[in-house]
Amino acid sequence: MTRMLGAERLLARLTRGVSQQQVRYVAAVPAAAATPRVRAVYAQVERDFGMLAPPVSLHAPSPDVLAAAWVLLRETLLAGDRSARAGKEAVAASVSAMNACPYCVQVHTATLTGLRRHPVEGRPADLSRTAVAVTFHYLNRMVNIFLGDPPLSAVPAGVRPAAARGAERLLGHLGARSHTPGASLDLLGVAEPPADLAWAGTGVVADALARACAAVEARAREAVPAPVAELVTARLVDWTGAPAGIDARRTCAAAAEQLPASCRASGRLLLLTAFASYQVTAADIAAFRRERDGDAALIEATAWAALAAARRWGRLLTAAR
Repeated sequence: MTRMLGAERLLARLTRGVSQQQVRYVAAVPAAAATPRVRAVYAQVERDFGMLAPPVSLHAPSPDVLAAAWVLLRETLLAGDRSARAGKEAVAASVSAMNACPYCVQVHTATLTGLRRHPVEGRPADLSRTAVAVTFHYLNRMVNIFLGDPPLSAVPAGVRPAAARGAERLLGHLGARSHTPGASLDLLGVAEPPADLAWAGTGVVADALARACAAVEARAREAVPAPVAELVTARLVDWTGAPAGIDARRTCAAAAEQLPASCRASGRLLLLTAFASYQVTAADIAAFRRERDGDAALIEATAWAALAAARRWGRLLTAAR
């Protein structure tokens, strides 16, 4: 298990406030005001990721979903064979570009560049690449909605190149560390793997995926109206992964019209989350809140739709094997 050095502990403390400021549409949860469960996740994120990563901390209004997001990220990207980390980062950056997620593209391209300063590099196995892809098909959607602009976008243009080089060195250093597989699993209860995750086989990654999916599904039973869940699920069944295109908003709105009036806004938001998360607007969030109030419900509902789309990608990526 990774131990934090003094300099890394200082970095984690210094970046807490910045990471929380990037979250939009929900109230950030500072460590000082967090529940013990949220603090436990934050502590692991800072220890293993090096800082309180906003793509994870944005989930904090729902502690179970926060834990699920971290378990997915840690056990697929960070843990395991250190020599495969650069290859995993390449997958993360590629998937993020596919999903029009500039935040994640910037972070994982910088990490990949930084890792090239280190001599150890290997190719991740097919299962590892698929697991990382599924994780980022999930995270990209949540980041597009709740974070937005890339981390360096607020840096003045004159110093941005130097800031980018510094970020590459820092992220490369943090990415080159070793992490013991399975250390996050106890944050979630044991769960049976669903049939659509059979491609993951057995082992820590399969266990992480099963636990995370079960946690998100459990929270969705309250946050996602049944007609909305049925509509999104039906739309995903035959989806080939093709981009939604410029008509995505109109297509999602038209599909949601078949829903009861009491959950049409929820349907529009979750369809956009699954198929075109980069097109979600503040108006979509406000409309959802008129139907289902509270930060936890918003995180839990969008997390369910994002993970449903990511799981569909898992099936698409492994269909030919």
